[in-house]
Amino acid sequence: MKKILKKIIITIITLEAKLVLLRFKPKIIAITGSVGKTSTKDAVFSALSDSIHIRKNQKSFNSEIGVPLTILGLDNGYNDFFKWLTNIFEGLLVLFTKKYPERLVLEVGVDRPGDMEHMMRWIKIDIAIFTRFPNVPAHVEYFSSPKEVINEKKKMLLGVKPDGYVVLNADDSEVLKIKDVCKRKVMTFGIENDADVKVSNEEIMYDSALRPTGVNFKVDYNKNSIPVKIKGVLGRQHIYPVLAGMICGIIEGITPVQVSEAMEKHQSAPGRMTILWGMKDSIIIDDSYNASPVAVQEALKVLGKIQSNGKKIAVLGDMSEIGKYTANEHKIIGKMVNDLHIDYLFTLGKRAEFFAEEAIKTGMSVENIFIFNEYGELTKKLKEVIEKGSIILIKGSQMIRAEKIVKEIMYEPELAKDLLVRQDIFWLDN
Repeated sequence: MKKILKKIIITIITLEAKLVLLRFKPKIIAITGSVGKTSTKDAVFSALSDSIHIRKNQKSFNSEIGVPLTILGLDNGYNDFFKWLTNIFEGLLVLFTKKYPERLVLEVGVDRPGDMEHMMRWIKIDIAIFTRFPNVPAHVEYFSSPKEVINEKKKMLLGVKPDGYVVLNADDSEVLKIKDVCKRKVMTFGIENDADVKVSNEEIMYDSALRPTGVNFKVDYNKNSIPVKIKGVLGRQHIYPVLAGMICGIIEGITPVQVSEAMEKHQSAPGRMTILWGMKDSIIIDDSYNASPVAVQEALKVLGKIQSNGKKIAVLGDMSEIGKYTANEHKIIGKMVNDLHIDYLFTLGKRAEFFAEEAIKTGMSVENIFIFNEYGELTKKLKEVIEKGSIILIKGSQMIRAEKIVKEIMYEPELAKDLLVRQDIFWLDN
């Protein structure tokens, strides 16, 4: 019965969203990939919002129901039937509003085969952004292979208007292949490879106590070099989105300098390599939103790169939804923990035990590895290990609820509602 009701609700909400698009004809910026969709959405919004009336997905609403909800400007009703009835009514009212955003920034994900193709039948895109396609993407367990996931996401090209733009990450070879088959205008961004918009002088920023405070870099475009600072976060995971935002600004006639100034005020979404103060004068790198193999690897590279006089601690939970690749991908990361000379490894969940297994196998001291299946016990031991100056990376798939660990060791847990992911009633009750 629930499945039938859900299908009916999705059908009605989607129909309303289609009518709204026909009525107001906003330009659409759509983002897909297996890594960095939400960060890119937020950066594009920040880049354009000072100059254009624009709306973005709330949180990570990128599914067959999340995208229509964004178009209608409505919240997710989750399991509240009466909330969905209210949504249906309010969705109708949107058709009669006098003011609607000029631009929509839509994060578009896929869970199963056919998802993207289905959405592209009714969404017409002005700027399509492809972030990254790792070898083992999230949700691969629902597809026959990683290649099938990538091919499904590439179908976003079907929705790009004839005069639209396609924006590609030049550092991802699979994404860059789109350039060879794309019949639309293409712009590229990158850090390592040649691109239309490219990064140089990438650095981690520190305060006087050698605590990381963010990243700075220069964006090179059309023989000009524009300095950019992003405070409160770490990693290339936040640089690539800025580049995508810069390109959207260029397409929209906003200068790179204006975009750089807008990024000074940019607030990244919680749980994505966010810098938080921790107990005992430690630093937390909160990456608790979710975890895929490539995202965990990138997070660990940042932890390894940080200059610090304190111990480096990796707290890693299960990576879910990667099916038959589970054991191997966890083992690759376990070896990486040892190779980067991380001081302590904490694991949470049965799959995460592969992290520990491989870290030990490749030379990490067993005395510095702690294995748990319950976050309360993990947190208790973690508090004992943390000392002044410790740098703690916390990351795990959504099902692990790693934000609970962050809350237990952050300096100001009373600010959790504002600083951490999954702090609404739906998540706190589950």
